[in-house]
Amino acid sequence: MPPKWPRQPTREDPEYRRLDDRMNFAVHVALFAACNSGLLFFHQLHVTNWAWGKWITLVWSIILLIHLIYIFGIVDYSTKSNG
Repeated sequence: MPPKWPRQPTREDPEYRRLDDRMNFAVHVALFAACNSGLLFFHQLHVTNWAWGKWITLVWSIILLIHLIYIFGIVDYSTKSNG
């Protein structure tokens, strides 16, 4: 059974926003791992010369690193005062 959020989930709730951002990052990492392992698998089979595969991995790794820095270093999840 999935965990239940104790109140109505909204992006204005800092705790929910933090959890949502980290879950989105986890999905991003899982998609990165799945796609790049598939690229590596077909590269190892020598199906074709996919020289562009390493560039996809490099660019996606940089994007993933930027996402990581944003989630764990830049974003402020504290409650914002109105006024």
